[in-house]
Amino acid sequence: MSKKLKKVCIFGHYGNGLNLLNGQTVKTKILTDELGNVFGQDEVMKIDTHGGIKTLIKSPIHAFSALKKSSNVAILPAHNGLRVYAPLLSFLRGFFKGRKLHYIVIGGWLPEFLKKRPLLKKCLLKFDGIYVETNTMKEALFKDGFKNVIVLPNCKKLSILTPEELVYHDKEPYPLCTFSRVMKEKGIEDAVNAVKNINEKYGRTVYTLDIYGQVDSGQIEWFEELKSKFPEYITYGGLVPFDKSTEVLKNYFALLFPTYYEGEGFAGTLIDAFAAGVPVIASDWKYNGEIVDSEAYGVLTPVNNIGEIREVLDSLLENCNQWNLKRTSCLNKAALYKSENVINSLLDMMN
Repeated sequence: MSKKLKKVCIFGHYGNGLNLLNGQTVKTKILTDELGNVFGQDEVMKIDTHGGIKTLIKSPIHAFSALKKSSNVAILPAHNGLRVYAPLLSFLRGFFKGRKLHYIVIGGWLPEFLKKRPLLKKCLLKFDGIYVETNTMKEALFKDGFKNVIVLPNCKKLSILTPEELVYHDKEPYPLCTFSRVMKEKGIEDAVNAVKNINEKYGRTVYTLDIYGQVDSGQIEWFEELKSKFPEYITYGGLVPFDKSTEVLKNYFALLFPTYYEGEGFAGTLIDAFAAGVPVIASDWKYNGEIVDSEAYGVLTPVNNIGEIREVLDSLLENCNQWNLKRTSCLNKAALYKSENVINSLLDMMN
């Protein structure tokens, strides 16, 4: 009698027990937990892709084992992992009957990445589902010949505030924050300089800025240099556990997100802010415009434009009541991205 197949095997970056808070690791863990809640924890296999080349060497064994033991295989890789796992699984599936392959995309880099990789594109065309975070990404891949693309927005397991729990600010200094990986490309330095500029303009502290997040391992020296020049109204708040984000963010007037990160997709920090009822000042970069409606949830500014951020902050000093009215809209938006609401399209394909 053949052994019963598990429902799904997930190739994802779990971090080998480390406390990693990057978007890839967080999303992998959230989706794994949600699939476990639906199918049962025993029905979900996990293969940790953390470990670089040492893990990739074992990839043929892992891919064979995943297909042998489960009816669905889902991958959540970054660039290097995709180049390895997509061809392997696409080839090995031919030896197993009735298996489904799913690629859950993290970030917004895939359409551009595939333009120069026709063999990888050919492998992904054979997948049962490619799940992207935005409609813009789906349209780009559709134009490139993909018919197996499904929108699966970024999601989080969050405690969304009730309207009664919203925190309103109507006097100086107005507290601002950033809440992302701490790296230059996420616009951290632009946020710092914009706050410095407006406070210097008024000759007093009209805004404070708290910076939260994991410092990128390749940019520690840059951040230490930046931090050494912080005035007293700018601080680094360190790491916040992903299940505590709402509790921390609810106390802020606005979230600054002036990113120009090349791989940006549907940034999880936007969901964090919405769940806390905090409107966002974001750069009009990549897919931010699809998520941040300037009428309801915040405002968009041109990329790499400190002056425009400062102008927005200046106008909010006169219009803080209108800004505060966006808070309830943010809560409504957050409900769309609860993991249990988002996951249905993936469950439909797996079943």
